[in-house]
Amino acid sequence: MSVRTPDPYSGWLSDEDLFEARGRLPMVYVEAVPVRLDPLGFVNEVGTLLQGDADGTMVRSFVSGRVLYRETIRAALLRHMEKDLGPLAFPQLPVSPVPFTVAEYFPAPSQTGFTDDRQHAVSLVYVIPVTGECEPRQDALELTWMTPQEILGDDVQQEFSGGRSNLVRQALAFAGVGQ
Repeated sequence: MSVRTPDPYSGWLSDEDLFEARGRLPMVYVEAVPVRLDPLGFVNEVGTLLQGDADGTMVRSFVSGRVLYRETIRAALLRHMEKDLGPLAFPQLPVSPVPFTVAEYFPAPSQTGFTDDRQHAVSLVYVIPVTGECEPRQDALELTWMTPQEILGDDVQQEFSGGRSNLVRQALAFAGVGQ
């Protein structure tokens, strides 16, 4: 059973070609940590997607997906925000497409702390405020909004896979939470 998000641009690479490419070169991804801001611009909620992994285990994740050939980073962010959160999420994309961090995923544990058993991937990671109504789509079972304190709790941190618990801590530090 496949739990991956169907690619709306399936003509880009066939499943076989994608498998072959993943074995030969790093894939470029964008990831977005969706947040809600208070009136002063401080993060008061962080959104996580609850998904089933290949083993059927429930894990928490963020908006993510590949950057397609000839697609800008901004277009990829917008496409994946809409794909994962719905068309009424109204993400506030940054003026400049500079990520708060770059996460490098490897198929086996490495010094980066990020793993993806399918591939070597380089992910540009952003904190993206959303102002609209979010409905999880594609392979997400639910979208959960949590306070920064809740998401940093040990029980929630253990629900992230592939090192993404590190990403949420970095995202909140980048946004000035806890300073």
